[in-house]
Amino acid sequence: MTSEAAVSTPSPTSSSSSSTPAKRDYYWLRSFVAGGVAGCCAKSTIAPLDRVKILLQGQNPHYKHLGVFSTFMAVPKKEGILGLYRGNGAMMVRIFPYGAIQFMAFDKYKKLLNKRIGISGHIHRLMAGSMAGMTAVICTYPLDVVRARLAFQVKGDQRYSGIIDVFRSIYRKEGASGFYRGLTPTLVGMAPYAGLSFFTFGTLKSQGLKHFPEQLGRPTSDNPDVLVLKTHINLLCGGVAGAFAQTVSYPLDVARRRMQLGTALPDSDKCGSPFKTLKYVYNTYGIKRGLYRGLSLNYIRCVPSQAMAFTTYEFMKQVLHLN
Repeated sequence: MTSEAAVSTPSPTSSSSSSTPAKRDYYWLRSFVAGGVAGCCAKSTIAPLDRVKILLQGQNPHYKHLGVFSTFMAVPKKEGILGLYRGNGAMMVRIFPYGAIQFMAFDKYKKLLNKRIGISGHIHRLMAGSMAGMTAVICTYPLDVVRARLAFQVKGDQRYSGIIDVFRSIYRKEGASGFYRGLTPTLVGMAPYAGLSFFTFGTLKSQGLKHFPEQLGRPTSDNPDVLVLKTHINLLCGGVAGAFAQTVSYPLDVARRRMQLGTALPDSDKCGSPFKTLKYVYNTYGIKRGLYRGLSLNYIRCVPSQAMAFTTYEFMKQVLHLN
């Protein structure tokens, strides 16, 4: 999950009301919980699509000749309906702290850039979003590697029995560095993805509320001085932001997944660095079936995922009095 829900732009009145001791108590913890819940809801919604994406990106031998829809239909037949959720347990363990850290970091980086460096407006959204995304990735990356290994397995051809077994196997065969295999392309891909997500959504929101406050906005339930987007507008803006960011950063996501899968792939020796991986995928599979393989699925998954993340985070902000 990569981006934040509506970033509030409170009025002077709301600033004074939100600065009361009661609302400041454990603000960081409430913000952490809000981001974590938003991330889990968003990822659970699209867990089956995530499984299919990993199978296609990694050119899994059982499904490599199938398209997105065919793979989606073939997985339940071969592995049962729960096969669509393989690796989702590890994802939930990772995504709660990931979402929580990303949302918290975005808020902190925005304030830091504004107060310490004097950067504000659209640029500080882009920069803060990029830094927040990279911070969250670094903190939770080993769990993402574990999740990818579990999701790449196929019933009847399993290497690992569970999360702990994956940790042990990676450490034994690849050392500690195995948990960070593919980190570089992940960070390189996350910078534009998270930055563009925050930037696009924040810009759409601020401009929408500025020019059409009555049509697009409504007061929050916990602070009537703060306007947020109406639910259906929030969903729309989140989906647009996710689709745009994914298009730009998708080839790096393909490289990241192939590097993460490591020895699970027969051609892992060709994927030693981000540049080598991108070059190998391009030369071997081309653009459509290589660098952008599974992109149509990513559009299908990123739009509801981002929309759910934005909407849930907005709801949690009101429930936990964060506005």
